[in-house]
Amino acid sequence: MDTKDAAIDTLDVIVRPVRDVDAEALGRVHAQCWHETYDHLISEAALERVSPRRMAELWTHWASQGDEYHQYAALVDGEIVGFVGSGPARDEDAPRERELYFIYMLAAYHGTGIGQKLFDAACGDRPGYLWVADDNPRAHGFYKRNGFERDGAQQVQQFLGEDLLEVRLVR
Repeated sequence: MDTKDAAIDTLDVIVRPVRDVDAEALGRVHAQCWHETYDHLISEAALERVSPRRMAELWTHWASQGDEYHQYAALVDGEIVGFVGSGPARDEDAPRERELYFIYMLAAYHGTGIGQKLFDAACGDRPGYLWVADDNPRAHGFYKRNGFERDGAQQVQQFLGEDLLEVRLVR
């Protein structure tokens, strides 16, 4: 057992489907994750506009999506520390039927294995695709370990009013 396995074994981790009552907590965690994940890609001014309340409103909507959407939260000692969402492909030229929309984990829990538990809950070993910021090496490593590879597609996405280069990964 390595130290990461030991670390997760000491945590009380639960991965479960997102519920509508989670919206407020998910809004706070989502906003914090964006600050931690994109601070080197997006200006501080843009990140300051991220509102936990607005994110909670979005989660109220997302939590009520249909059965084809798989959204899970990871809780440690009863507190949400990460989340994941997948569902039907959104791209016209989608290389697979299912898309991983997002997976975020508070930085304090990176490397604990909780992200893998979330990923497994939403995606398992099924074929799928996702878009990821080109300059996000930690995420690229995670997806590579899970069998994803670049397919050559890229796009510039507006993110908080700024351009963000994304690449598509497929397995």
